[in-house]
Amino acid sequence: MSRKVITLCYRKVIDTTNANAWDKFVHEDSFAEFKMQAQFYNEEQRFTTFAEMLLHVPEAEKLHFLVSAAITGYLRQLNGIIPDILDNLGRRFLTFENFKFEIINSDINDIEKHKIAINFFSKPLIWHDTISNQLLVSQFKETNEEEAFTNLFQIQPFVSIHAIKNID
Repeated sequence: MSRKVITLCYRKVIDTTNANAWDKFVHEDSFAEFKMQAQFYNEEQRFTTFAEMLLHVPEAEKLHFLVSAAITGYLRQLNGIIPDILDNLGRRFLTFENFKFEIINSDINDIEKHKIAINFFSKPLIWHDTISNQLLVSQFKETNEEEAFTNLFQIQPFVSIHAIKNID
């Protein structure tokens, strides 16, 4: 019997409207790092926005990676659990190994315009079934065990199936 193994992606967008403390720290520290790193791509101080830097200094694309260093400690605090995504019992259950940091918008003079995204990629899951608007999944294991502990959850905004693979 063929099984589907999926990887989910959750895109967490963070800006000044986020209310929880973890999001605020990530926002503030990534902004401070952006201001510091942007100096290397804006030595004459001609540009204030990230978009202007990207347009006029193609190497500024590296800022995504360079600024991500400021948030790696916060990601470690998550202990490999993707934030915000809950199963139907209200528990966080999705684990991640990889992430991609992205600067959506920023202005070195205005933290209010600083907006980032962290794309979390789940560890592989077995997709057992779709029940109404919810997915029934379990952690992927190489062995073919008879019993699997499952989670039932609703796909929500900013969550998508990133990859799918059939396993025999």
